[in-house]
Amino acid sequence: MNPDSMMSVRAALLAVLAATALAGCATSGDAPKEQMAVANSAVDQATGNAAEAPAELAMARDKLARANAAMARQDYVAARHLADEAAADAALAQATARSSRSSRALAEVNESIRQLQVQLNRS
Repeated sequence: MNPDSMMSVRAALLAVLAATALAGCATSGDAPKEQMAVANSAVDQATGNAAEAPAELAMARDKLARANAAMARQDYVAARHLADEAAADAALAQATARSSRSSRALAEVNESIRQLQVQLNRS
């Protein structure tokens, strides 16, 4: 992973940890509607990266489904926790996909440089 991707992952995880800490301030009897909305949005956004980060996206979807099941059972503590984890996994999927795209772009640039060096050596 390149440094920019690492920073993105760290920032996303820090945001999720902050949201979790703030959620801890809420009473356990409150439905975590905001966390569920954030998790749904994060998973939706990460869905475009399914081919580049399938494992991370699958974890995010699984945790979101478990959070929805917990909401249905009115187990709001578990729902809040799982929603936060789903959002973090979705952020990781996006960062992994960005890193993969950056690695491919770097490989293409390196190959172009190699081809130019070969052409220069022929001259």
